[in-house]
Amino acid sequence: MPPLFDWRFAADPYPAYAWLREHAPVRKTQLPSGVEAWLVTRYADARQALADPRLSKNPHHHGEQGAHGKGKVGIPGERSANLMTHLLNIDPPDHTRLRRLVSKAFTPRRVAAFAPRVRELADGLIDSFATRGEADLIHEYAFPLPIYAICDMLGVPREDQEDFRTWAGMMIHQPGSPRGGVGRAVKRMRGYLAELIHRKRAELARADGRAEAARAEGGDALLSGDLISGLIRASDHGEHLTENEAAAMAFILLFAGFETTVNLIGNGMYALLRHPGQRAVLQQAVAEGDEGLLAGAVEELLRYDGPVELATWRFATRELTVGGQRVREGEPVLVVLAAADRDPAKFTDPDALDLTRQENQHLGYGHGIHYCLGAPLARLEGQTALATLLHRVPDLRLSADPQELRWRGGLIMRGLRRLPVEFTAADGR
Repeated sequence: MPPLFDWRFAADPYPAYAWLREHAPVRKTQLPSGVEAWLVTRYADARQALADPRLSKNPHHHGEQGAHGKGKVGIPGERSANLMTHLLNIDPPDHTRLRRLVSKAFTPRRVAAFAPRVRELADGLIDSFATRGEADLIHEYAFPLPIYAICDMLGVPREDQEDFRTWAGMMIHQPGSPRGGVGRAVKRMRGYLAELIHRKRAELARADGRAEAARAEGGDALLSGDLISGLIRASDHGEHLTENEAAAMAFILLFAGFETTVNLIGNGMYALLRHPGQRAVLQQAVAEGDEGLLAGAVEELLRYDGPVELATWRFATRELTVGGQRVREGEPVLVVLAAADRDPAKFTDPDALDLTRQENQHLGYGHGIHYCLGAPLARLEGQTALATLLHRVPDLRLSADPQELRWRGGLIMRGLRRLPVEFTAADGR
C-alpha cells in the first residue's frame, strides 16, 4: 500500500487513492493525530455514506472520549471558543432548523446581487499587482478575495476586515501571518463576532423603522441587509436562535466560506497552468462571454482537484455496513471526496482534466442534508475570480518548478501554500 499523509502524498494523493479504491475501498487507517478512522474512497460508497443518517456529525458520538477536546477531530479551537453549535457538528432536528434559517441568505437572487461586489474585489486585487509582472496568486488573490467577500456578506465593517484576514491567515498557516496557532485565531474571531452581534442587536433595536420592516418580512429577514443582522432579526422574531448559535453560525460561514474558495481558485488556476490546452479553451470562452462553459469548467476543476479532500467527520451512532465493511458504533468515518471524484466506475477518463465534460455529478460540495450551503456563492466567486484573472492577465505562467510547490497540511482541505506566477506587466499609466 502506498504511504498516506506524508508530504509526498500531499503533493499528489491520487495514486494512493486509486490503490485504495481498487484494493481497500473502505479501510480503517490510523491518522497523523493517532485517531483511527474508516476511509471511504469509491463514489457509490461515498455517496451512500454522505447521506446515511446513522453517520452523525456530532463529535459526542465518537467512541474515543475526549478526542474532540484535544483537537484530534473537528475544527481546532472550536470547543474552547464555545463554537460547537454550528452546521458541521449537529444533526436533525437542530440542523434542519438552523439550515432552513441560513439558507435564505444563499438564494440565487441574493447571490446574483452580490456578483458586482465580487467582480470589484477581483479587479482591485489584480490592480494591486498587475504592474509588477509577478505575483503569488494565493497570498495576493485567492486568499483575500473570499475573505473580503464573506466579511461583506456577514456585515463586518470594512475597517475591521484586515483583522479577519490576519486571523484567517493564522488558521491556515498563511506565510507572513503572526504565529500563535489555530486555536488562538479561533478564539479571537469568536470574541469579535460576539461583540459584533451585541453591537448590531443594539443598532437594530434603536432603528425602529428597520425593526418594523423586519417584522413585516417575518421568516425572510435574511433576504435584506447583512447576514449577521438577518440572524439577529430571525432570532428576535421567532426562530429561537441562541446567542451561541448565532456566533457559531457566523464563524462557520466565515471559516467554511473562505478556505474552500481559496483552494478552488488556487487549485483551479494551478490546474489550468499545467494544462495549457484546457486553459486556452476557457480563455476563449471568457473572451466570447460563454457563461455556460465557464460554469462547467469550474465544476470540472472542483472534480479534478477540489478544495475539500475529505468530507468533515462523521461518527457511527450504531453498527452499520459501508462498502462491505462492518463499522462499529462510535467509530469515525471519513469520506474521501478526492478519491470518489476520480472513480472510473463513475467518470470517464477520471484522471484527465476536461473542461467540456458533460456528465459531472461530482461530490466536491458533498451530498445529502449536509450539502454545502454556500456552494452558490463559492461557485460565483470561483467563476468570477478565474474569468477576471484570465481576461486581465492573459499570459500568466508558472514561475516555479511544480516539484517545489508545497501543499498545506491537514486532513480536510486541499490547497497550495503559494502559487508564484509571471506575466507581462501592465502599463502603470
